[in-house]
Amino acid sequence: MANFSKSNVPQFSVEVYQNEFLPEGGREVNAIVTVTSTGGGTTGGIPLAGSTPSPAYGSGQGPDAAVVLMVDCSGSMDYPPTKMRNARDATAAAIDALREGTRFAVVAGTHVAKDVYPGNGRLAVADQQTKAQAKDALRKLSAGGGTAIGTWLRLADRLLGAAEVDIRHGILLTDGRNEHEAPEDLRAALDSCAGRFTCDARGVGTDWEVKEVTGIAAALLGTADIVADPAGLAADFTRMMENAMGKEVADVALRLWTPVGVEIRFVKQVAPTVADLTGRRTEASPRAGDYPTGSWGDESRDYHVCVLVPEAGIGQEMLAARVSLILPDPSGAGAPQTLSQGLVRAVWTDDMVASTSINPQVAHYTGQAELAQVIQQGLDARKSGDFDGATAKLGRAVQLASASGNQDTAKLLSKVVDVVDAATGTVRLKAKVAEADEMTLETRSTKTVRVKK
Repeated sequence: MANFSKSNVPQFSVEVYQNEFLPEGGREVNAIVTVTSTGGGTTGGIPLAGSTPSPAYGSGQGPDAAVVLMVDCSGSMDYPPTKMRNARDATAAAIDALREGTRFAVVAGTHVAKDVYPGNGRLAVADQQTKAQAKDALRKLSAGGGTAIGTWLRLADRLLGAAEVDIRHGILLTDGRNEHEAPEDLRAALDSCAGRFTCDARGVGTDWEVKEVTGIAAALLGTADIVADPAGLAADFTRMMENAMGKEVADVALRLWTPVGVEIRFVKQVAPTVADLTGRRTEASPRAGDYPTGSWGDESRDYHVCVLVPEAGIGQEMLAARVSLILPDPSGAGAPQTLSQGLVRAVWTDDMVASTSINPQVAHYTGQAELAQVIQQGLDARKSGDFDGATAKLGRAVQLASASGNQDTAKLLSKVVDVVDAATGTVRLKAKVAEADEMTLETRSTKTVRVKK
């Protein structure tokens, strides 16, 4: 990946929120780590207070970037015919939002992948002429064939991998299930592409598989969403591209160093969405491991770190973990750059009030992670015919959404259940639920809100 001057790198800050006090015999230490980057591009993730978008994308400013747009052209995109037209229009809108100088390509995806612009395994450089040519190529796209998303991702990886750029990003649109390749083929493609580029994934209509689309976004550190009405695609694609153009630095890792005897229970992103990073650790040194966070612009994200420390006596204290933001040397030859860091502490006390107090941030995000989990469990139970289990899980979800002020999720839940009492989580399953409403709830179940002030 090409290097870039220090002036390109946003300023990162790390804040740690925790109750460091443990009772005698206590071992579990929880901390919420808030990472904020400023001085980058347009907002991504959670908007910063008072932030404003960066200059027009045609300014030519910003880091070198490459984007591949993957458009589903399978036969189902012709039912109804407006779907394919909306997909072409949305891709054209995204191309219009490309910053001048950005490398880009358009891939038509069916049971095979074809780079329809500029073609021959190349990337175009965005300017007025190439944007017009790309939109001409889009008008010739037609629907026909099957769906094998792994082939689309592998072609995008080849195209992006040939570019000497700072930021590599994909945008993927599908309307159907991945029926023309085995699940393990898609998984192998995702494993191959992970860490090489980020990717936003969108499902249009209601005939696609939520777990496939959200799985793609999770593996490639992007966003996932539903566009139930194809008429909304252009606006969504424009926002996605503007967000991609706002990224200033890629491959930032959250490095967790722990002393001897400390065990890591989990590392999760908890805002703006819940994403478990525990299994994605790569060893950096005998006591340190890196967790990928993807690309950053002007934004703020929260992470929940949970570790087990050795037992200690009253009055003792220790450093439970050191959390650092790391930017690797692009050449791989030099030492990584530490962008910022924070400390997680453990102090043993016999003050019961201090040791039993739960930090508000930790309590809030523990609830938000549970909220995402019980929505998934409730919807799975509903699909399998376990209506009592679905009622219990979705009732708990209503209770958690209400308590945390997650109004967006509460509204989505109200389309699946009738809420009798939100505070106690008393609900009734709706007899009829629109498929789009159920899929929207499932797709957006991991979206979180920050602690209420």
